[in-house]
Amino acid sequence: MWVIRLAGRIGFVRRRLRRRLPDLPELGCERFGLRFPTPLGVGAGLDKEGLAVSGLFALGFGFVEVGTVTPRGQPGNPRPRLFRIPADKALINRMGFNNPGAEAVVNHLAGAFRPGPLGVNLGRNKNTPDADAVSDYLAVARAVTDVADYLAVNVSSPNTPGLRDLQRVERLAPLLEALKKEVPNRPILLKFAPDLGDRELEALCDVARAAGVAGLIATNTTLWRPSTTGAYREAGGLSGQPLGSLASRALRIAYARTRGELPLIGVGGLSSPEDLLARLRDGASLLQVYSAFIYGGPGWAIEATLGLARLLRTAGYRTIDEAVGHDAPR
Repeated sequence: MWVIRLAGRIGFVRRRLRRRLPDLPELGCERFGLRFPTPLGVGAGLDKEGLAVSGLFALGFGFVEVGTVTPRGQPGNPRPRLFRIPADKALINRMGFNNPGAEAVVNHLAGAFRPGPLGVNLGRNKNTPDADAVSDYLAVARAVTDVADYLAVNVSSPNTPGLRDLQRVERLAPLLEALKKEVPNRPILLKFAPDLGDRELEALCDVARAAGVAGLIATNTTLWRPSTTGAYREAGGLSGQPLGSLASRALRIAYARTRGELPLIGVGGLSSPEDLLARLRDGASLLQVYSAFIYGGPGWAIEATLGLARLLRTAGYRTIDEAVGHDAPR
């Protein structure tokens, strides 16, 4: 991350890196009023401080989401809190929203190189009482609205006690309605967990639509484990390839429930151009990665984007919009 930050600050390095990605008009798209040069972005959690945005864009991502950001800075959970499982290209983390706070993140984002949309992922502080959770989200939204192109509401991280309770209909509706009133000039997206049951997920989709959110992010990390051995015994959220089937299932349910009327960002278990195309066909309008970039290295985003463009042409799609929802239930 230090090298990515440095590369983003040096103009000629940034330009040279970005030139490796040719113009791909077939991958350009418009979602919730924003223009995306490609559908492939960085998921929240990688750049928690807003210091690596320029470098991440230079490495070929079409959009970047920073955070999760809380009103006040906090150190997160005790170390160790991040565990690699290389054999499965998976990660387990229990970071706990470690970030410097909203004001610092806003200062870090000033003057960043941004050839695509920038999202800010919103959260609450760990020591905030449950009764005051909405106030935390409103405070972050107010602080970052001038530097964010869209806002993502994180009520689904498993690493902040009580946070996932905000996914309950009776608590989610007031939160989303309050945010819509507080920042009416920014698209608001909702990020949900892959561990919800079918009916819970359908109810969440109904609440989100009724509140007027601009889109959904499917999904956060999971508490499910494919094994009880090795690093899989660690507590925290699991990401990477093992999450793929759960995230795809949740996305397809959300696409069917919203009848394709809300843009969906597909994230979780995406590691190849084939995965990216499959998730588009499941109903994703945009895509995000985290673990694949960790394992694939700095050239991964450009290679994956070029691979997706080739697959689209081979499949006979002229634009990504023609692929979205091709295989999804309606």
